[in-house]
Amino acid sequence: MKLDRVEDLKNRINEFCNERDWKKFHNPKDMAISIAIEAAELLEEFQWKDKREIEKKIKKEKHRIEEELADIYIYLLELSDMLAIDLIEAAKKKIEKNRLKYPVDKARGNAKKYTEL
Repeated sequence: MKLDRVEDLKNRINEFCNERDWKKFHNPKDMAISIAIEAAELLEEFQWKDKREIEKKIKKEKHRIEEELADIYIYLLELSDMLAIDLIEAAKKKIEKNRLKYPVDKARGNAKKYTEL
């Protein structure tokens, strides 16, 4: 089954969870915790590595990073579905909000937080 739309993927995630009767364990708090845990597992892939070691890891073990990203994405989609949040629309709104907080003339080439610009 080719999944190329967010809704298709959310449906497949729901089907997967329903087949295993896991929905009873899934609530916003635990989904948020799961996202944080998976994000920590992603960070662990880079922990204590310098730039050269990271480049080597990406070449040799990119699949591990891919799996951690997928875990985060799956939980994020499930949480957004649970809370009836359209992530595409939420991202568009956030980009516009950030556009105002980080005007090009002040933020270009600058890593400072908007409160410090």
